[in-house]
Amino acid sequence: MHSKKQTAVKYYVGIDVGSASVRAALVDELGTVVAHAEQPIQIWEPQADHYEQSSADIWAACCSVTKQVVCGVDVSQIRGVGFDATCSLVVVDKQFQPLAVNCEGQNHRNVIMWMDHRAVSQVERINATQHRVLNYVGGVMSVEMQPPKLLWIKENLQESWEKAGYFFDLPDFLSWKATGVTARSLCTVVCKWTYTSDRGWDDTFWKMIGLEDLVKDKYEKIGNHVLSPGEAVGRGLTPEAAKDLGLPEGIAVAASLIDAHAGGLGVIGADVKGHNLPCENQPITSRLAMICGTSSCHMGVSESPIFVPGVWGPYFSAMVPGLWLNEGGQSATGKLV
Repeated sequence: MHSKKQTAVKYYVGIDVGSASVRAALVDELGTVVAHAEQPIQIWEPQADHYEQSSADIWAACCSVTKQVVCGVDVSQIRGVGFDATCSLVVVDKQFQPLAVNCEGQNHRNVIMWMDHRAVSQVERINATQHRVLNYVGGVMSVEMQPPKLLWIKENLQESWEKAGYFFDLPDFLSWKATGVTARSLCTVVCKWTYTSDRGWDDTFWKMIGLEDLVKDKYEKIGNHVLSPGEAVGRGLTPEAAKDLGLPEGIAVAASLIDAHAGGLGVIGADVKGHNLPCENQPITSRLAMICGTSSCHMGVSESPIFVPGVWGPYFSAMVPGLWLNEGGQSATGKLV
């Protein structure tokens, strides 16, 4: 008898950071979820409409759940890792150390959560400018987007603003933490920061709203290197990150995604053959994904750019080629993986 040579199974790790917990899943090359784990993360509410987290606490939870899901498998067969997360704002100094986003000066609380509404005054002033970039976010900007939060920090936390070296969307902070590369994902900067895939940043917008500082440093603080979602970031896991996560050094790290968009991509792109579903022989444009969590949204894909008005408060989303439609029915020119 001749023994058949068995090919080792390849694995991939997905890490999802939600509002209240971090989840990780180990998935094999056939798309089967082999293991999953979850760990809560802390939320501070120092006053009404202020919601804060700690990037150190979030990263520690990422490391814990990842180590749990890879326990028992040959880690040399893990080929890549990817992150998705809520659109929260992470603030660090020039040495990448956390900076306070609160009046108490608590540096470990360096994340303004997506659902934080402290910047109401700032977003009203931004919307009053009627700047052309607002056309890419449905005509008006949400208080949950990043420019009003940046303006709030400049106007209320001068010390943190002056010391700040980088402002990250949480998904991009995680890919930086894993690789040491400050590249941003097209998904995050388009949907929450007013970046466009064809023109990039608009200098006149940032100057008009009083954040000309960002233009002067050539957008180093908010990102001047943008990658498509899923594109490899740098040279993969750094030795330090690999040790933290319990993964092999150098494995590929994918450019991140917003959590709801990752969910939409996973549901809409799922292989449904053999399940006797109505959409089995239909194009993916016939599918609608409902993503549920602390917030909920619908997501879909269209063959041509469209604008869909929000129907569920600030929690309606869709993705289309050449156009992202994000929370609040806000649209932004982007790119779909």
